[in-house]
Amino acid sequence: MNPHAMLVSTLSLLLGTTITISSNHWVMAWTGLEINTLAIIPFISEPHHPRAIEATVKYFLVQATASPLLLFSSMSNAWATGQWDITQLTHPTSCILLTIAISMKLGLVPFHFWFPEVLQGSSMTTALLLSTALKLPPITILLMTSHSLNPTLLTIMAISSAALGGWMGLNQTQIRKILAFSSISHMGWMVVIIIYNPNLTLLTFYLYTLMTTTVFLTLSTTKTLKLTTMMTSWTKTPMLTATLMMTLLSLAGLPPLTGFLPKWLIIQELTKREMTLTATIMAMLSLLGLFFYLRLAYYSTITLPPNTTNHMKQWHTNKTTSTPVAILTSLATLLLPLSPMILTTL
Repeated sequence: MNPHAMLVSTLSLLLGTTITISSNHWVMAWTGLEINTLAIIPFISEPHHPRAIEATVKYFLVQATASPLLLFSSMSNAWATGQWDITQLTHPTSCILLTIAISMKLGLVPFHFWFPEVLQGSSMTTALLLSTALKLPPITILLMTSHSLNPTLLTIMAISSAALGGWMGLNQTQIRKILAFSSISHMGWMVVIIIYNPNLTLLTFYLYTLMTTTVFLTLSTTKTLKLTTMMTSWTKTPMLTATLMMTLLSLAGLPPLTGFLPKWLIIQELTKREMTLTATIMAMLSLLGLFFYLRLAYYSTITLPPNTTNHMKQWHTNKTTSTPVAILTSLATLLLPLSPMILTTL
């Protein structure tokens, strides 16, 4: 990409996100979301490959459908109440329209269909942006309107997202699609608790962003795009692949790793709210995600491909060292002992 276009697109992403998360007016929040949509399109279409162009068109059409819904929701609320403040969303129809619009932007079930396809057609860096940074503005809008949303609708969508994200990830061989369904599943965990404890949703999003960034940067370093190429990464970068296994298990939510903290706190909070059945269902559905995370870990570290050479490790391969990956890996696996200090901030 042209350096000037890269600079403009990156600054536009930062500007759009900042406008949305700092605004109280519906039109300003909508403007920030539109800037984000237009800024990410050059990143998705950068490879000039038919699959990338297809992903760009799918992403644009979905966002172009979600944005008018959000605008219509705010306009109907302003028509009924005379308020353009985001926190004053009280009209029932507006609340439902807003839930649909934000669900389309986040990729929640049943509006998830575009997300795995767009990630599959994007590069690793763009897929990372779509999975993390571009989900912050919609989640912020949900946080500001969480007191007005329908808890039953959000709970059904959250359980459906956790179920479909785990179920559809079982038979995938492409790494980006697996991480896309992983993102859908994690979005379900964030949405199920957003009405009862919004701060816990933010904590879950931050930790999910941390772990997902680590996985994407590691896979980008080893140039791994599917399970068959993941099997050869052990012979090239054994230590990096071993830490990738730990990060994947943390993303699955296994103790004593970092990813166990948000699921533990969400189940605890749901139990306090007398939603024991919902907590049990979410905990059982996380086993589906655990299966394909374990499969990724198995392929990356335990299975060795057929090797025609006499040595196990390809020592002649140039091994790139990355300080950010090392720092992120440590945080993505070792933050659980700091949980008492983190809990004091909630």
